[in-house]
Amino acid sequence: MKRKLIVVSPVIVLILAFLIMKVLASFKDDQPKRTAMVKPRLVETRIVELGDVQARLTTFGTLASSQPVSLISEVSGTLKPGTIKFQPAQSFRKGDLLLKVDDRQIKLQLNSTKSDLLTALATLMPEIKVSTPEIFQTWQTYFDSINFDNSIGPLPGADDQRLKALLARYNIYKLYFAVQDLEIRAAKHYFYAPFNGSIVSAQLRVGSTAAPGTRLAEIINLDELEVEIQVPAADIAWIKANSKVNLTTPDGSIKWLGHIDRIGNVIDTRSQSIFAYIKLDDTANVTPTAGIFLRADIVAKNIPNAMKVSRKAVYEESYVFLVKDSKFVYQEIGIAFEEGDFYILNDGLAPGDTLVSELLQGVSAGMPAKPIPSLDVEI
Repeated sequence: MKRKLIVVSPVIVLILAFLIMKVLASFKDDQPKRTAMVKPRLVETRIVELGDVQARLTTFGTLASSQPVSLISEVSGTLKPGTIKFQPAQSFRKGDLLLKVDDRQIKLQLNSTKSDLLTALATLMPEIKVSTPEIFQTWQTYFDSINFDNSIGPLPGADDQRLKALLARYNIYKLYFAVQDLEIRAAKHYFYAPFNGSIVSAQLRVGSTAAPGTRLAEIINLDELEVEIQVPAADIAWIKANSKVNLTTPDGSIKWLGHIDRIGNVIDTRSQSIFAYIKLDDTANVTPTAGIFLRADIVAKNIPNAMKVSRKAVYEESYVFLVKDSKFVYQEIGIAFEEGDFYILNDGLAPGDTLVSELLQGVSAGMPAKPIPSLDVEI
């Protein structure tokens, strides 16, 4: 009898438990189904304002002299010192004597020819006094003006045919032109600075012997400095001669103003760019150093009815996101100009649009959005 009770009791307990659960379940109210809630995404935005935007083209170049000059000897002789030290990095002023070649022989030859001219004139003067006394004083003054230290002056005019014949008979013309030729040759022994500048290199030094065709030195004009830049062929239409340029040293410590002096018309086949040259306008504060690397910000053409935005706000160079009615909206745009980290847009935006100014990931049109003012400021 006891064994039957032990076997039957667990079955009864399970049945009772099941019935109790059914009764309790019948007392629960039906719970409403939960719907998935999508929170609006916080995004940085800017209010679109259209207007005139000045495009700027940034490139880099090296400051160099627009007037480098090679000093080449046209005569032979020993090099003599001038009024400055003839050595690299030596600065000079316009008119300084940089160097000279031994001129003793040419001076002797020049003075000898002047002496022959004076002798011929002395022989001619009595005949002039007799034949044409009215011009005798003119020739006497010219005769007195000739000396061995100064250049010879031009011959007095000879309109009278008899006088011209006398000048030819006494070899006055021949001797006069011989003196002029020697004076030109003598001047080639002296190297005077044609501008304010500096000696870049010196191939020969004082005491060396020069021959015709010998390269003596390289000098540059420090008053005529320019920056050579390369502009992509696609952007060359955006700049023009006299466009303003802001020049900055690599560390940003020195700034100069300049302008586009000239633009090439041949495309470099390797870089597909065109060379342009920037002239410095004002360097009164700091003397520029030739060879320094500079950043050039060129003021390009003006773009009307446009807005400058960060590159991160533009997707695939074709569209942006706007926020309308608290939702993301896809909007196609037109890019007028690429400027470093920015685009200048001139199509697709309307004044008052709320433009998403940050980079978005994992969003699509129609998703809820909550705009907040952007901390970035496009300049």
